[in-house]
Amino acid sequence: MTEPIDLYYWPTPNGWKVSVYLEEAGLPYNVHYIDITAGDQFKPDFLAISPNNRMPAIVDHDGPDGKKINVFESGAILQYLGRKTGKYYPKDERARVEVDEWLMWQMGGVGPMLGQFHHFHHYAPEKLEYAMNRYANEAHRLYGVINKRLETREYVAGEYSIADMAIASWMKLYERHLIDPQEFPHFKKWLDKVLARPGVQKGLALGDDRRGNISDDEKAKKILFGQRGG
Repeated sequence: MTEPIDLYYWPTPNGWKVSVYLEEAGLPYNVHYIDITAGDQFKPDFLAISPNNRMPAIVDHDGPDGKKINVFESGAILQYLGRKTGKYYPKDERARVEVDEWLMWQMGGVGPMLGQFHHFHHYAPEKLEYAMNRYANEAHRLYGVINKRLETREYVAGEYSIADMAIASWMKLYERHLIDPQEFPHFKKWLDKVLARPGVQKGLALGDDRRGNISDDEKAKKILFGQRGG
């Protein structure tokens, strides 16, 4: 019997991407919570798996050639699991390129830009108007891109795929990004459809009871934003 995958995780948009995939694909896994507000991401055992001190990461004990493999970076994990299982990641090269384009759009744009929005709007000790406007404008632009994309298609890249999982895990927080869903109706219709999937719901619920509000937790903010291991 195949050993369960070890998932190193905290309930954040990047963590959700992988927990959602594991639930959607029906893969057995054991969860190891990496409390990023307490500094677990800097512990040597975790750094041996994820040298960038970021979760999520996985250990697949049944990797290539039956040997264990560690994978970090959420996008790389989704691609690896998609290739491994053949689920939600097409084998046809043209179709795969399309999925990869939108996955990279999320990895290179949506995640970093909305992450900076979170920082400057919700966590920064000073309200810097330029930074707040900069990332609010970029958030609005990104929602416009996905809304336009979904005008004529049900999912972002053909059939439901890892790209939809990755994008929805971040953009389900649209209210936090000060986005009016009525302005982006195609996006909202797609998001509602994705969030209605049982596997998505289970993946998003993983560790929900551990997720707290760090806005007033100065120790957690120092760990998260000071970038000092220890």
